[in-house]
Amino acid sequence: MNQLQIKGGWDQAKGRLKQNYAELTDDDLLYAEGKENELIGKLKTKLGKSEEEIRKIIEG
Repeated sequence: MNQLQIKGGWDQAKGRLKQNYAELTDDDLLYAEGKENELIGKLKTKLGKSEEEIRKIIEG
């Protein structure tokens, strides 16, 4: 699995996600380096989107 390539850093990506998906909480968006799969899994469940869609959203 490829590591996430987050443009502008995680804080900016998190802000974009919260703007576009108001149902996401800070707990949903907890991100630790090396835990990409855990984050993607949570977002897939919460947003009902595929892994590819989640990666595009996060990577901007």
